[in-house]
Amino acid sequence: MLNILWPIFIILSFIYAVFSGKIDSLNTGIFNSLAEAVELSITFLGTICLWNGIMEIAKNTSLINKLNNLLKPLINFLFPELKNKEKAKQEISMNMIANILGLGNAATPLGIKAMKTMQKENKNKDVLTNSMMMFIVINTASIQLIPSNVIAIRTSLNSQNPSLIIIPVWIATIIAASVGILVTKILIKKVK
Repeated sequence: MLNILWPIFIILSFIYAVFSGKIDSLNTGIFNSLAEAVELSITFLGTICLWNGIMEIAKNTSLINKLNNLLKPLINFLFPELKNKEKAKQEISMNMIANILGLGNAATPLGIKAMKTMQKENKNKDVLTNSMMMFIVINTASIQLIPSNVIAIRTSLNSQNPSLIIIPVWIATIIAASVGILVTKILIKKVK
């Protein structure tokens, strides 16, 4: 759908600029936007490299195992169907850790891997299991301790205090995750 809407918006903008005599403004806007897009991309690249490097260092230490053990009781509560499925629980844990640290780009492949593992165990391949539904909710409404993408965007836009967003993000993500988990648990019980 977006591949239809964006070209329409671009064509309409161009037509409006031609008929209103603001072609210079259109050109200026295009080149300013391109420069800002490149700056933002470089900022994101730096942020992604930093946090992926930190995750790689953490993988080579016992920190990831400690974080996995810390999350184990929570994962056992949220995913009771996965009692003896250690591989799926490990992948879910890694996804949650990446999301908590604000590493959405690193969390995505881990989330896909976890869903594939759960799908292998799924008896009815056309229907999501309760664990898969819970995982989608948790992955979507993830608690973030370090909202690195938002901080990177605020930094690229020359914010006076780009990390000022941290406490509101904590509040919003904790509420979103709690409500999402509660509603999912209630709906799962009703479906059974």
